[in-house]
Amino acid sequence: MFEGPDIMLRLKVLAIAGLALLAGCSPPQRGDGPMTLNRGNGTEIKSLDPHYIDLTSESNVEGDILTGLTTENAAGEPIAGAATHWEVSPDGKTWTFHLRDEVWSDGVPVTSHDFVYAFRRLLEPTRAAPYAYNIWIFKNARAVNAGKLPGTALGVEAPDDKTLIIHLEHPAPYLPELLTHQTAYPVPKHVVEVKGDDWSRPENFVGNGAYLPKRWIPNDHLTLVKNPRFYDAKNVRIQIVNYFPTQDTQAALKQMRAGELDTQTPLPATEIIWLRKHMPRTLQMANYLGVSYITFNNTKKPFDDPRLREALSLAFNREAINTDVLKFGERSAYAFVPPGTANYPGTAHLKFQSQPMAARIARAKQLMIEAGFGPNHRFHTTFAVTQDPDNARVAAAVQQMWRQIYVDIEIVRSDAQIHYKNMQVHQFDMAGAAWIADFNDASNFLDLLRSDSGNNYGQYKNAKFDALMDQAQQEPDGKRRGQLMNDAEQIALDENAVLPWRFRKTQDLVQPYVRNWIPNLRDFNHTRWLWIDPKVQPER
Repeated sequence: MFEGPDIMLRLKVLAIAGLALLAGCSPPQRGDGPMTLNRGNGTEIKSLDPHYIDLTSESNVEGDILTGLTTENAAGEPIAGAATHWEVSPDGKTWTFHLRDEVWSDGVPVTSHDFVYAFRRLLEPTRAAPYAYNIWIFKNARAVNAGKLPGTALGVEAPDDKTLIIHLEHPAPYLPELLTHQTAYPVPKHVVEVKGDDWSRPENFVGNGAYLPKRWIPNDHLTLVKNPRFYDAKNVRIQIVNYFPTQDTQAALKQMRAGELDTQTPLPATEIIWLRKHMPRTLQMANYLGVSYITFNNTKKPFDDPRLREALSLAFNREAINTDVLKFGERSAYAFVPPGTANYPGTAHLKFQSQPMAARIARAKQLMIEAGFGPNHRFHTTFAVTQDPDNARVAAAVQQMWRQIYVDIEIVRSDAQIHYKNMQVHQFDMAGAAWIADFNDASNFLDLLRSDSGNNYGQYKNAKFDALMDQAQQEPDGKRRGQLMNDAEQIALDENAVLPWRFRKTQDLVQPYVRNWIPNLRDFNHTRWLWIDPKVQPER
């Protein structure tokens, strides 16, 4: 007797899917027909499996197709997601989540056991999930991830289908924000156990998000269609969303002006002045919890010499890059943790910040000579960047800057996926990197410099730094905790563990007819909150 509604739902899914195939790469629907959004998403994604991704472009997609215990509202703030509410124990180490009555896209109920299964799967040592460390705050998570304890020892339990209890290693008041990250998303246990890693292929995918993947043509586009079984489907207005890889920002701007894209991230630096003049309502730039930096491979000589790292940082003219090359109006970075990070004093900084550039160059030359280099023995190395045109322009400018301190670099360009994979396996000399906050806490940046961090690309190691970060984790007093992390950051900066050079602003182009796009510190704008107003004209 329950077949009727289920059949109608299936027919509705098929109808939307059929429309998606017809509208897959079409201009946005601003009149009759399914409301369609075309998003320029920067880098091509690697996977739809939350346990294998690590790029912002991938997080954008994943946030549309899966929903964690918490999720983000239109302003990027954490709100209830798969859980309706939760309680925290007096010591801050035990969190009890109560799940809403929702189902996977195939009609099977979402249960607390799906979350337990997902967390254990993420931490499997052989899976080598790049972001596994993100949930090391769970009790025994680090030991499970290292293979020292079985997955059953992880501090998560499901006393019933709708209750999930998470035990933490230390208090983490930022947990609701951390749980919005893809590492905390559930996966459908009943599907993954049958399909294995193939569960995330579009033809097999089962999710609990606002959208479902319908068609993925690598390096072309990914089409998602509205999930009629999503718990808030009645308030989701866009029916089809196409994600396009748009690493060539110049070409993406042309696509946007031609009406082929409605949004684009990032934007081309060479066109910033033109954009401010001709597309001011489309240009969206706001403060952002993000930092661009250069990482050194500390396992390769001579990058293990702090004198060489300091010389490179001294000779890097941050102001010239940010003012003359990129022109985004971003702040030069002389620290690693961005300003505005919650509960953080933010006083750590590179000691040469106030020195004039001429004095920095003189000091850099002296350090290079002390490290064994000079005008008759120049240092030849490589600098890896992605194919983004702006990164190439920055690299070319840096190439000139470093020549004056006896350093000659070969610029190595590759697709972002290959670039970050090479950094993960430490196959580089120097490489351009960026980090965007997963949650608003200094630890999310400083954990990158921990000896055992999966995203410590340069393999920086300092026992005192690690000890301070460990101490901060256990510190219940927020002010004291912030100061401990600040002290740890100062150690890393004194050793020039990395070369931070700019604090990021969001770089979004959003046509005025795309409504409810709210700039925020994490630059998350999930499609479920957006809609298209056909009465508003585009900017060209």
